[in-house]
Amino acid sequence: MDKLIRLLNKKVVNKLIKKKITISVVESCTGGLLSSAITSISGSSQIFSCGLVTYSNQTKSDILKISKRFIKKHGAVSSQCCMAMVGNLCKISKSNICVSITGIAGPKGGSKEKPVGLVYIGIKKGNKINVNEYLFKNKGRHYIQNASLKKALKLIFNSLK
Repeated sequence: MDKLIRLLNKKVVNKLIKKKITISVVESCTGGLLSSAITSISGSSQIFSCGLVTYSNQTKSDILKISKRFIKKHGAVSSQCCMAMVGNLCKISKSNICVSITGIAGPKGGSKEKPVGLVYIGIKKGNKINVNEYLFKNKGRHYIQNASLKKALKLIFNSLK
């Protein structure tokens, strides 16, 4: 984890603790990086409720109850799937803030319509869901995963203002 991510992560966790706000995350392309980042901070057990890695479509269907038909129609990497992931996570976890991340980290798996580096990050706070679309440069899997982590932390931090 780079220095900027560590600093931002610590600010996010400390702000969540200070405000007594719980958080849960569901990740696909980041494979648990956000959960790991949050839980690496001492005291995070006060605010971290749940971290799921629903990497396969089957798991998205089984755990998050997103229908296979829905995933087939929109794709696992879509704003619609990201919204369904975060909405259904909130039903499971009952956290104050829920975050979902789905995307294509590469190096394979991209297409003209959905290139490597396409990532959706959703945040649900209260009744409001925001899904953000990013297209990170294809500088390798590690780069895309870390760029996604950094964006997610920034979105969480900004939602706490």
